[in-house]
Amino acid sequence: MSRALGVDIGTSGVRAAIVDEAKSVVAYAAEPFAPNKARDPSAWVAATEAALARLDLSGVGAIAIDGTSGTLVALDARGDPLAEGSMYNDEATPEDRAEAARAAPGHAAPTSPLARSLGLKRRLAPAKILHQADFVAFRLFGETFSDENNALKTGYDPVARRWPDFVAALGLGGLLPNVLPAGAVAARRDGRRIVAGTTDGCAAFLAAGAEEIGDGVTSLGSTIVLKLLLDKPIDDPATGVYSHRIGELWLAGGSSNSGGAALAQYFQPAELEALSARIDPSCPSGLDYYPLPRKGERFPVSDAERAPRLAPRPPDDALFLQGMLEAMAGIESEGYAKLTQLSGRTLRSLRAVGGGARNPAWTRLRALRIAAPFLSALSEHAAVGAALLALRASA
Repeated sequence: MSRALGVDIGTSGVRAAIVDEAKSVVAYAAEPFAPNKARDPSAWVAATEAALARLDLSGVGAIAIDGTSGTLVALDARGDPLAEGSMYNDEATPEDRAEAARAAPGHAAPTSPLARSLGLKRRLAPAKILHQADFVAFRLFGETFSDENNALKTGYDPVARRWPDFVAALGLGGLLPNVLPAGAVAARRDGRRIVAGTTDGCAAFLAAGAEEIGDGVTSLGSTIVLKLLLDKPIDDPATGVYSHRIGELWLAGGSSNSGGAALAQYFQPAELEALSARIDPSCPSGLDYYPLPRKGERFPVSDAERAPRLAPRPPDDALFLQGMLEAMAGIESEGYAKLTQLSGRTLRSLRAVGGGARNPAWTRLRALRIAAPFLSALSEHAAVGAALLALRASA
């Protein structure tokens, strides 16, 4: 029986999953990064190797890797990192942002990977700039390639399926990797297909089991990520909307900076659980919040100057938490309304993944604001989504 392996490189560690032809998970392993090593490219590889060492890889016919969208690493001519990784939430300098904006106005966000690539070029004079998933694949298999999903925010055009002319004009043409469609076979090693992977967000969508046009998946993690499956791409930089390509379908969506990172500034996990149990979603808090971990929002409105709004704070922490969760549910609802407006497609179903999906109070508050059937996710692990992507290539 043919099996497929998916590897998810996250912000805290690596997860690996094996699925069989029936799309059932038959093995799973996880390995955290060593303390304070989340930015260390060598730690990404070491954790991957440790996770794979705990799996029986016999029968695995294809492998795909997903990585954190927008995380980059600059390499020297030998393929060694010149510095720690440039993380997905790192901000580019104003000078690099301005240069990127002049060439491509849609890539002027503070955390723009295109702008950060310019910074890496200027500071380090690298021989190559790879995305996180690209680098791990390079170290494991000796192949240099990227995929259309990881390359998107670095400037790749998934409609024309090429790096646009402005990439070369910025001096990045020889630095960024060759790009393959997500799920395409990049190489073969030891009888296995090495498959072009995807981002962690796209992998989470695939893992959830959404397959029909109009299916949506929300990832309730450190941030709130929305994706809607469409038959055409939609893009609107003013509202932070972009589209990833997988085959001939498109995952349109956006990422809000609101989410678990904002909650973690005020509550420990045990407090969240205890306070959530006291929330009555049928009784609105009356609070008008916009929870953010710091200044700046990406979606459903792209606004680098938007400030967190969390006042007044009531004396009851459960009410304070309710106000935050209500606001986050409102952000999610507004996001899907924007995607519907831009695409003309109605949200036909909704699945949720991430830690927030396991919060019953948050789920009920979301259901009050979003008029679509809430369905269970097939899996919450992005590694499973990467494995399902690889499975297509092993068929």
